[in-house]
Amino acid sequence: MTASCCASEKANLMANAVAEHPLDPLTLKELSLAAAILKESKGLADSCRFPYLQLEEPPKAEVLAFEPGKAFSRRAFATVLDKATGEMFEAMVDLNSKEVTEWQQLDPDITGQAPIMVEEFFTCVDIVQNDPDWRAAVKRRGLTDKDIENIQIDPWSFGYFGDDPKFKGKRLMRGVAFYRDEFTDNGYAHPIEGLVAIIDLNEGKVIELLGDGNNTPVPKTKRNYDSPSLGTPRDDVKPLHIVQPEGVSFQVDGWKVSWQNWEFRVGFTPREGLTLNQLSYVDKGNKRPIIYRASVTDMAVPYSDTALNHYWKCAFDGGEYGLGRLANQLELGCDCLGAIHYFDIPAVDDKGEAFVMKNAVCMHEEDYGTLWKHYEFRTDVFEVRRSRRLVISFFCTVGNYDYGFYWYLYQDGTIQMETKLTGIIQTAGMLPGTTPPHAAGKVTPEIYGPSHQHFFSARLHMMLDGEQNTVMETNFSPCDDPEVNPWGNVFNTSITPLKTELEAARHANGQSGRFWKVINPNKKNAVGNPPGYKLVAEHNPVMLAKPDSYIGKRAGFAANHVWVTPYDPNERYGTGMYPNQNTGDGLPNYIQQNRNVENTDIVLWHTYGHTHICKPEDFPVMPVEYVGFHLKPNNFFDGNPAMDVPAVKDQRSVGVADESDG
Repeated sequence: MTASCCASEKANLMANAVAEHPLDPLTLKELSLAAAILKESKGLADSCRFPYLQLEEPPKAEVLAFEPGKAFSRRAFATVLDKATGEMFEAMVDLNSKEVTEWQQLDPDITGQAPIMVEEFFTCVDIVQNDPDWRAAVKRRGLTDKDIENIQIDPWSFGYFGDDPKFKGKRLMRGVAFYRDEFTDNGYAHPIEGLVAIIDLNEGKVIELLGDGNNTPVPKTKRNYDSPSLGTPRDDVKPLHIVQPEGVSFQVDGWKVSWQNWEFRVGFTPREGLTLNQLSYVDKGNKRPIIYRASVTDMAVPYSDTALNHYWKCAFDGGEYGLGRLANQLELGCDCLGAIHYFDIPAVDDKGEAFVMKNAVCMHEEDYGTLWKHYEFRTDVFEVRRSRRLVISFFCTVGNYDYGFYWYLYQDGTIQMETKLTGIIQTAGMLPGTTPPHAAGKVTPEIYGPSHQHFFSARLHMMLDGEQNTVMETNFSPCDDPEVNPWGNVFNTSITPLKTELEAARHANGQSGRFWKVINPNKKNAVGNPPGYKLVAEHNPVMLAKPDSYIGKRAGFAANHVWVTPYDPNERYGTGMYPNQNTGDGLPNYIQQNRNVENTDIVLWHTYGHTHICKPEDFPVMPVEYVGFHLKPNNFFDGNPAMDVPAVKDQRSVGVADESDG
């Protein structure tokens, strides 16, 4: 399949696709078969929904032993929710034998609720807008029945704030409101403060309406961002063409990709979205594994505000909603530029009906400036190479925010995850001339944006030159010993292996230049050092909510920048399996076993993110904020692996800025 393949051809290919590798996502036929087997064998009623229906990845040993053309297992994992009864089940379907091999009922009060589904977003809005008490409360603020029809309801996960009996066993959401004069207005310019509805999704009604007497007037100044509202755009932007007249340098075979010595397989799940599987580098003809599986398993967005509309907010956009389920359809010339290869993703809707998420994953090449360069003035030898990177990405929209997840592979062996944060900030109304609480940032005279943090939990199942790896921590400090450091210029380098899970729960430290290196202690490179890859972390704050707070417990993964666990196929997500209405699970619980993580099959977890104090420049739509991390080869190669990149100058195809090649 190529980027030039027409839509009808791609649709036919997707409909008739057959899995060729154990890690291939379930095909449309397999998804339909799995749903049909469950519905028939378990007599599922029309009220049953499928928050999850996806590939159950085979055991690692089976994947590593796979030979093309040989048979392999195909299983589907499903979470089934009965909307009529509130009952929740986990199931495993063997697609080869066409049997349900596992069927287990869960207690949502213990495990947490299944993720919120797309249909429930709309159900929540309908329930709130038709609630008589809510309508009366809105009218007391001077709004009319006509105004109510245009009011925007933001559906939010309920969170967890103690074992209140009235909420036991219920599937809950919260609804906050924003005024709109017209249906297409930007509602976030008009927050309605001091009014929150609590909705029981299964019963289909508002079970509690919270109001705190906040009579802040609803801001009425419009701040729309659609093109007609923005007026005449600047007129000095000339066309910029990205062209590859000879085509792309990568090869795609189903879900397998090869590019510039890199090899990997594309995966996709409803919760994580894009995954990279079996990432390896071909070094002098030798295929060397680096990462078995890489993904962002969840994210949390805790708010720093005590107001009724905000104190409870901490969205888990992966575990409570699903980053993959909310993926955008990418468009050429907008989200990606150049010669693009799109991956269509087989998926199911809430009722288990299979469909295709068109263009959900985008892949292309980008120029990235200078790769390496030197001018030797003595000999007049001058050499320079330009860098190129492969980009594999997807974008998702979760309520007001939009997130782009971009994996970059470089010719020098570097791996990068860059997450792009954009969209619209959550807003709160305020009286002009007053100061917003908790050092929040004003964005207009009538609106402030509650301060908050964005945390992402990356899961890197390492496989560096084999399955036995160790994480080493490096710190730098001044050398205070005058005998060792007579001129005062020497500094100490401390390198420590992280041996157990509790030892390996670590913070970044910019002052000591702290970094972590994954090594294979059983191998040696040309200079006698173990091959390694260095995690280059950004030195941003960890969770600022108190550890014993409800939010601190539920988003416990954000308490550390680094965690290391031995590989366990049941420990898939930094926040646990079902964070929706859960008291807290995931990494803080996993590491209590304090297992060995030295010279074994390990998972490196990295928390990265952004602490956001809002400002006028963030509104009405926030410019992209970039966060992420790098993995850089460190003793992995015997030399610069990019020395063989050809010295090729770009031949401009459209327009020139001057007469030089620069």
